[in-house]
Amino acid sequence: MLHISPRQLEVFVQTALLGSLRAASDALHLTQPATSMALAEFERLLGSPVFARERGRLHLNARGRELLPLAQELLERHAEFGRQGIADRTVLGGELRVGASNTVGNYRVGELLGDFIRAHPQVSVRLRVANTDAIAHALLEHALDVGCVEGPVAHPSLALHPWRDDDLVVCAPPDHPLARKRRLQPGDFTGARWVLREPGSATRVTSERALAMLPPGETVLELDQTEAIKQAVVAGLGIACLPQVAVIDAEAAGRLRVLRTPFLDLRRKLSLLLHKGKYRGALLEAFLSSVDAQVGGWRA
Repeated sequence: MLHISPRQLEVFVQTALLGSLRAASDALHLTQPATSMALAEFERLLGSPVFARERGRLHLNARGRELLPLAQELLERHAEFGRQGIADRTVLGGELRVGASNTVGNYRVGELLGDFIRAHPQVSVRLRVANTDAIAHALLEHALDVGCVEGPVAHPSLALHPWRDDDLVVCAPPDHPLARKRRLQPGDFTGARWVLREPGSATRVTSERALAMLPPGETVLELDQTEAIKQAVVAGLGIACLPQVAVIDAEAAGRLRVLRTPFLDLRRKLSLLLHKGKYRGALLEAFLSSVDAQVGGWRA
């Protein structure tokens, strides 16, 4: 029987997630020698290394990738065991790692996390904002507990659950020729100059679907932030497809114009993304329940 301690499991998990012993030491409030000794003993007990050492960074090898989700589950179960001994078992603590694609992370984070944070103030929520591809990759690496993304994700290890409807709109500067037309037609977009999100973004996927329904135009910029694209449109550099929720303020201030394009399909779903093999402990279950209450039972 392996006599691996919770501390050794913590060192393994934090080193795997952070990529270095120094970072793991800081996260766990340990000295670096103590962290190094715990990891060395962990690998000795297993009888094999779990990391490949490359240029000062530690990367999980195949054995480490196999063991990481099991180690995370053991730590979560250990925390749940501890909660059973306290008077109020409903009090949750610990850390929830949430990934959000840009629209969610920048404009809908209150909707996503507000109810959960108010109900569980002792939980530390760590939010990572990136594009949909990056969030999916982090979930596959077990670096996140749950994601909320803007686009379709097709991977056999990931499960997608609809959360909110979300629409894009086509935006232009107020003095743009398209903004002055009363009734737009697809042909009016011939030769239009477009500012697009970067490849890997769900907004890019929806934008390309819309552009496929229009005459050829020109891509003048590719940017990785919605706000940057919005400012580019305001500055007159081109037109763009942007989340409706992201342009409300600029439209109200008259800095850009939302074009009426009923001939384009700019609808999409915001969805929760989960690893099918992820252990759903009390913390994750509580978060999923809070989201479930918003949308009326997708977990049924």
